[in-house]
Amino acid sequence: MLRPNRRQVIAGLGGIAAVGAGTTIDLRADTAAPVQLRSRLTSYSFDRPETSGLVSLADNGPPPVLRMQQHQEAAFDLVNGLDDYTTMHWHGIRLPNNMDGVPYLTQFPIAQNETYSYRFASSDAGTFWYHPHCMTMTQMARGLTGVLIVEEEEDPGFDQEIILNLKDFRIGDDGSLLDFFTPRGAARSGTTGNLRTVNWQITPRYTANAGSLVRLRIAVTDTTRIYKLVLPDIDGHVIAWNGHPVAEPMPMPSAETPFWLSPGERVDIALRLPDGEGIEIPIDTMIGRTAYPVCSLITHGTSEQRSLSDLKPLRPNPVAEPDLETAEMHEFLFGWSPEGDGSNNGFCGSYDYIFWSINRNPWLGDAEPGTGPLAELKLGKSYILRLRNESPNQHPIHLHGLVFKPIRSNMRRLPANYTDTVLLLKDEVIDIALVADNPGDWAFHCHVIEHQKTGLAGYIRVTG
Repeated sequence: MLRPNRRQVIAGLGGIAAVGAGTTIDLRADTAAPVQLRSRLTSYSFDRPETSGLVSLADNGPPPVLRMQQHQEAAFDLVNGLDDYTTMHWHGIRLPNNMDGVPYLTQFPIAQNETYSYRFASSDAGTFWYHPHCMTMTQMARGLTGVLIVEEEEDPGFDQEIILNLKDFRIGDDGSLLDFFTPRGAARSGTTGNLRTVNWQITPRYTANAGSLVRLRIAVTDTTRIYKLVLPDIDGHVIAWNGHPVAEPMPMPSAETPFWLSPGERVDIALRLPDGEGIEIPIDTMIGRTAYPVCSLITHGTSEQRSLSDLKPLRPNPVAEPDLETAEMHEFLFGWSPEGDGSNNGFCGSYDYIFWSINRNPWLGDAEPGTGPLAELKLGKSYILRLRNESPNQHPIHLHGLVFKPIRSNMRRLPANYTDTVLLLKDEVIDIALVADNPGDWAFHCHVIEHQKTGLAGYIRVTG
């Protein structure tokens, strides 16, 4: 049960109406005591009979949005109400290593009815998210993926936020859960769901005031699906990517330039809505050459006559700039497992297959003894990491605890904006630059979870 000394609201946070997210737990209201979060089994009705066996932090519905303030410490006590072990990872947040939620690497798994206390502040403002890092495939596929928002110290001036948590489920016509892991999917591009949802809803419609300024916060918390987002011709611009304000402009999602967003990634978009009543703004995703609806916004009321120029620019997060002249290079090869067989074993999910590897070394399990780091970096030094994809599949590569920026690709031009996740295309080589400014052992893996759990994972060590 959530502690009663916290505000739980659906709208009106900080004077900005937030819609689309379900329940929100506002950590800015009171920092006297930690929030108690409890993972649990739940049931929910989509467009078919009720599905049981889902996993959430809420009694009946999607996990809540968590809100905190930049530089303000947040306190969470996670109680495991599941039969399985669990941990919680705060995706994209730069925090102390023992708060990162990776089993055996940064903490022991949390058994049923045990509690683990998470305490951290975020130096970065932006859109982040959270998910288990133990029994990852099972608990994420069943729904335990939620948005985590770190508010800027200075209000940029939006009238409304619309939060879109994009997540697949695999559910039969009778409401039963289908297999979410398949060997065929794991060895290829992953197993996509048959039910695409936004905040656990199917193609929802969200109302916003005509002529108002809306901040879209979009997060792909799915285990597999890559979105190619398309918006109609509307006044707006991309203001943040993967938790960080953009320094180099990124194109608005359109039919000509869809915005690719892979598992683990987020984008913030500032929109100035049209002036008329009842105008629909569809948000679609391209599958091949066909646009499929994700959700839509509907204008309401008399125009508020706002202008995008009314918004204050987002301040850059305090990220150390890498020195490319002195940066040391490390290369990482993402591809098949050298043997093509084997198994991943451990308390945090066991699979009878190993298909993938980094530098031809597959990750054999979270508790596998004798597994060393992929690279050792010195605290405070600059590095270039060369990410080479030798497979025919795409891989969203995520690095915990640090942020980096792409500086070159052999296939396309990538804006040099800071991020924690980058999508590697087939046969692509991307160089990323970073400063190793956070000590610890930091997980480094593909965020197609079937790839991660069948070998495409490892960690990078930052030492003083």
